[in-house]
Amino acid sequence: MDALGFTQILVTMIGRFWPVWIALALTFALSISFKRRLGLYGRLFDSPIGMTGFALVMFWVFTALFANIVATHDPLAQISGMKNALPGSPLKSPVEGIYAHYLLGGDNLARDVFSRMVVGARSVLTIAPAATAFAFMAGITLGLPAGYFGGRLDTGLSFVANLVLAFPVILMFYLLVTPEIRETGPLLLGWRASIPNVMAAILFAFPILFLCILWNARFFTTPARRNLYVGITLVLGLWIYAGLAFRADPFGLWIMEPNLLNVFVSVVFVNAPTVFRIVRGITMDLKSRDYVAAAQTRGEGPWYIMLWEVLPNARGPLIVDFCLRIGYTTILLGTLGFFGLGVSPESPDWGSTINAGRKLLSIFPVPALVPAIALMSLVLGLNLLADGLREESLKD
Repeated sequence: MDALGFTQILVTMIGRFWPVWIALALTFALSISFKRRLGLYGRLFDSPIGMTGFALVMFWVFTALFANIVATHDPLAQISGMKNALPGSPLKSPVEGIYAHYLLGGDNLARDVFSRMVVGARSVLTIAPAATAFAFMAGITLGLPAGYFGGRLDTGLSFVANLVLAFPVILMFYLLVTPEIRETGPLLLGWRASIPNVMAAILFAFPILFLCILWNARFFTTPARRNLYVGITLVLGLWIYAGLAFRADPFGLWIMEPNLLNVFVSVVFVNAPTVFRIVRGITMDLKSRDYVAAAQTRGEGPWYIMLWEVLPNARGPLIVDFCLRIGYTTILLGTLGFFGLGVSPESPDWGSTINAGRKLLSIFPVPALVPAIALMSLVLGLNLLADGLREESLKD
């Protein structure tokens, strides 16, 4: 069987992404058709920069969703004779039902570089947005009252945030994600009270707290709806919380592997103080606006004003920062994987793949360059998307 040429490799790879192209086409067609009804998201399609960034981000999102269809091989499978294989190389011993070529070659362990790039998108896009969302929940929950009430509460919370931000980020990650740190704490009823586990127990409570306060503030005058929403939040939230923080989910749906938990908690812990400072600053500026004074005159409670008057008017800067922060987190995850502190050594996440390919970079660059270009394109898309959102949000 002959090796594939460059043009054949390119055409074949484009063809492998067929579900991604269909999903992108449908997303753009529907979004452009109804953009006048979609608020800030709809106006994004009036910005060429925003559309470009959105297309890059959604390409990788759909790639992660359809990774099992797009990938040609198992990303962890090692096929004999394919170590450091050149792009387009045919399998030495073709097997029925297995794709006959390594489109982008093989790595130093004879694994398919193309498939690891595709499946690696799933690892990155699972951790980075979720960790960023948790950090935003914590930062918003603490930043709103700090900026609105001020005083000792603001002084205390700001001191803690500045203390965390004063510590070198890379050194903090080294301390928090090393495997040995999982054995630092005492064993309490089968649960290891290590530093990452204790941090998880604290940080993972913020989404539940935020949503309960949100529903209570919004539906305080209609107790039936308030109790329904708060009850649903508590049931689902505590179920997820028990699994993530204490590995106590009886169904096993919400349990993180120890390495993933360390990385996830570290990302949330490092990002939350920065979000806190942004929310605090915006709140201090917006609390003097006329619509806040009008809400106070109507007799609205402080949490209603913070969550339903101040926060919606701060959505522009926060949405932009959210997109940028996902990009920063993506780079951070890649850095951790590069240093061997990622999810797991055999994981196809892009940082680990770059690290595995760097040793042969001077003579065989493909295994390192492919995930590096993928990482660069995703972060570029997030930055362009943030620029487009910033441009459109300033028109409000």
